[in-house]
Amino acid sequence: MYDFTITAESKTELYRDLAAALDSLTRDEPDAIANMANVSALIGQYLPDLNWSGFYRNVNEELVLGPFQGKAACIRIPFGKGVCGAAAATRETQLVEDVHAFAGHIACDAASRSELVVPIVHQGALLGVLDLDSPVPARFDAGDAAGCEVLMRILAPRLVQQ
Repeated sequence: MYDFTITAESKTELYRDLAAALDSLTRDEPDAIANMANVSALIGQYLPDLNWSGFYRNVNEELVLGPFQGKAACIRIPFGKGVCGAAAATRETQLVEDVHAFAGHIACDAASRSELVVPIVHQGALLGVLDLDSPVPARFDAGDAAGCEVLMRILAPRLVQQ
């Protein structure tokens, strides 16, 4: 059993503690699916106001559903479609305050109002994306984006089968 001390006194401390926990969870595990599963659970447990946290994997230039926490989700997303597809196509973090205002948004859960998607890149290759949804409009900010980018930089090399 894992028991982490996650401080939420500030966003900086929250992501610092999440990074340490993520590092501990994934450091010695070579299996990508196991690592994504634990990280989606970790994020889902400690980030407030989420209704979905998980991964889409790059499989032959298409995003395919990976481990997640939340309601059943879209299984396949083409690059360039929706928020996840935009992140995959551009390899840039997508921070969407109102998903209903995002052209081409794919509504897997009608309750979602805001979304943060972070590309996972290792040695120039897109491995997939981290997708976070919230029922709260404008739930995510630049601090969340930066914090999740750090988390994915730690995780990325641990998703490559050795």
